[in-house]
Amino acid sequence: MTQITQGPRGEGAAGGPAEAGALTERSGGSATADQRTMDRRELVGYLTRIGAGSLAAALVSEGPLAAVTAPSAAWAAVAGSQSGVQRKYRYGMVIDTRRCVGCRACVVACKAENKTPPGVSYRRVQDEPIWKRFDDKPRFVSQSCNHCENPPCVPVCPVAATYKREQDGIVVVDYERCIGCRLCMEACPYGARFYDDGQNYPAVAERTAYAGVPAREYGRLWQRAPGMPPVGKVRKCHFCVHLQDAEGRYDRAAGRWPACAKTCPGHAIFFGDFNDPQSEVSRLRSEHATVRLKEELGTEPNVYYIL
Repeated sequence: MTQITQGPRGEGAAGGPAEAGALTERSGGSATADQRTMDRRELVGYLTRIGAGSLAAALVSEGPLAAVTAPSAAWAAVAGSQSGVQRKYRYGMVIDTRRCVGCRACVVACKAENKTPPGVSYRRVQDEPIWKRFDDKPRFVSQSCNHCENPPCVPVCPVAATYKREQDGIVVVDYERCIGCRLCMEACPYGARFYDDGQNYPAVAERTAYAGVPAREYGRLWQRAPGMPPVGKVRKCHFCVHLQDAEGRYDRAAGRWPACAKTCPGHAIFFGDFNDPQSEVSRLRSEHATVRLKEELGTEPNVYYIL
């Protein structure tokens, strides 16, 4: 059985609250009835405090949770999460660290494409040593969500707001369902998730023309306003899924391609379908020895690095 327990309190990843970090999931335990009652009470109290009243009520009544945990029908139509959809694609990246010069053009392009606020950067460039080199040249590592085959962020979400799309393996977040508890941030070993606390850049705060431009994420237009999604929600890289066509395909020639990959001046970021043996990413993997971040965790990332 699965038991929700209270763990040690501490600050959450990327600024997450201590309260959210205190809730962890443990499977296979043999807790007593009293322990299970206390665990349920603590969880209900926490969900009530963060505004997840419907989920808390369902837990109190011990009724079915399907109504508050299943992705909405509207979101499923946009995000392609319907059960039974066969995986057409396996999108991922190959990043050649030999080509990356640390210019961070990918970071800027990502922020511009997704209009992310302060504190939210789907793409980051790490210049601290992750892998040692045989020479003294600096190595820069461009990082984002790894869209893992076994994403640890998914099972911890109490309302099924984050999930792996069956049609292409991209891990997404349903902004309308997310309750901002940040458990997924705690679970992600790559620090690839961020909480949108409502901050704006000065140009946006001054209500310039740019402030009225909505963000184009997940095939929708999101106007930034207090209390409206994605404010108060967890955000992450989604491989610019809004640039896909109706069949779930990208078009590099037409510019419908992840912003980081099409902007990189050193051509260090390669994006494509690993299910296609003729794709550029498949060819690079076959021609070069590659590594992945924290492979020992069994997350099976879909981002590979050439050293």
